Amino acid sequence: MPNGAQSLINGLVDGGVRACFANPGTSELHFVAALEEAPELRPVLCLFEGVATGAADGYGRMAGRPACTLLHLGPGLAGGLPNLHNARRAGTPLLNVVGDHALGHKRLDAPLESDIGALAGTVSAWTRRTYHATELADDVAQALAAATGPPGAIATLIVPADVSWSDAGSGAGPDAGPGARSEAAAPPASPAPAAPRRGLVSVDAVTGAADALRSGGGVALLIGGAAARGAGLVAAGRVAAATGAKLLCETFPARLERGAGRPVVERLAYLASGARRQLAGVRHLVLAGASSPVAFFAHPGQGGALVPEGCAVHTLAAGAEDVTAALEGFAEVVGPGACPVREEAGRPAPPSGELTAESAAAVLGALLPEGAIVVDEANTSGIWLPGATAGSPPHDWLTLTGGSMGQGLPLAVGAAVACPDRPVLALVGDGAAMYTPQALWTQAREGLDVTTVVFDNRSYAILGLELGAAGGAGARRLLDLSAPALDFVSLARGMGVPAERATTAQEFAASLKRGLAEPGPWLIDCVVPPLG
Repeated sequence: MPNGAQSLINGLVDGGVRACFANPGTSELHFVAALEEAPELRPVLCLFEGVATGAADGYGRMAGRPACTLLHLGPGLAGGLPNLHNARRAGTPLLNVVGDHALGHKRLDAPLESDIGALAGTVSAWTRRTYHATELADDVAQALAAATGPPGAIATLIVPADVSWSDAGSGAGPDAGPGARSEAAAPPASPAPAAPRRGLVSVDAVTGAADALRSGGGVALLIGGAAARGAGLVAAGRVAAATGAKLLCETFPARLERGAGRPVVERLAYLASGARRQLAGVRHLVLAGASSPVAFFAHPGQGGALVPEGCAVHTLAAGAEDVTAALEGFAEVVGPGACPVREEAGRPAPPSGELTAESAAAVLGALLPEGAIVVDEANTSGIWLPGATAGSPPHDWLTLTGGSMGQGLPLAVGAAVACPDRPVLALVGDGAAMYTPQALWTQAREGLDVTTVVFDNRSYAILGLELGAAGGAGARRLLDLSAPALDFVSLARGMGVPAERATTAQEFAASLKRGLAEPGPWLIDCVVPPLG
């Protein structure tokens, strides 16, 4: 008979999970042992929990199905929370498996005892602790159903050590003590989850949005989620072409398809002042897979809502609704024969001379390969990237959905595991790179085709930008990364990733060409001056 850990892994494999990003401890060792018997489930060791959760996010965004993480007790889950926050904002399907103390051991208040359920609840749509090994198969099925949605979400399954080592076939289990299933009521036995289906929007929602966009000037369509890729993006482009609406995308899309031949879409600016300029004069704003836009932060004397005064907001599709089907129906209503305006092919000329964030963007636009997956955590150094890469060959763009830094390097790991036949570029600021540098070791260990560009401007420039927006001054020492200067070449090589430093545009172009030609990981320390 299988033990609980084997039953758990069998349930993951049967549910379509093919990657486990793990940072295990003692409580998870039976799961680790059982992994050896499941060649369908790829184990990926991560040296920090934030790398494991960020990688699972990147995998889920690109594969469209959940990976699982394996985390050690409450502190392990806590280490992964920042990137689980980003994954939650991205609507990524993701399953956390968190080991816990044996049930009889919990009452002793051992040093690692904590309230795992409370931690999980901050980011999870579904949380459950399993009390009997015989219940694991059903709990895994329920967890995967919750993660796959719709919409995609985080599910967290807490597995005590004795549930893992107990016999899963006899009906006997460890002594749970009082209060079984504190996080969720015990469900009846059920089969593995069926493929998720999104709900259709109402006719009234489609006709109401259509009437708004056909009302004349000052109309805009703001898209997000599935509307930023595939058939949804094409339909959104058709709607914009038929109505004259400004086509906007949320500031930080989970996954945006862009490049030559793709519909032209403008991302909403990060700074509130820029977003307000983009929305100025809009009288009707239709939301398709996106939320009503708000500023990232509050500033003295400024309101947080970005919708212009007097603008009516109409929701076409949200949450569990099928935004792609809604947009396709919408396009048939407002302009059956309309074709989207598409990006024209074109690349910047390779620059020479001084290496700046702007010239680096031009190099990336000149060399970006077809089918690339670009992970963008460049922050202030990324201001010129959208314009420089708009006409590059078709590619995917993954962004910092929740604003919690340290996402870029782990997200690239997961994207590369999900899509081994596609090149991945991780574009990260130097401050952001230092949150999760351990991801480089996993890139080297797994032989992942990731080219990392660290925009090394020796500062937390994004905070300097926010300080200026708030009208503040001083405190610059807390934003400075130059004393001592970070050596990203040594850091990368120390974890097995070949690396070079570039200080001119020509050096950066040459190093980027080498990195893209190599099948494994590569890092470029791109030394640029800070913004302003």
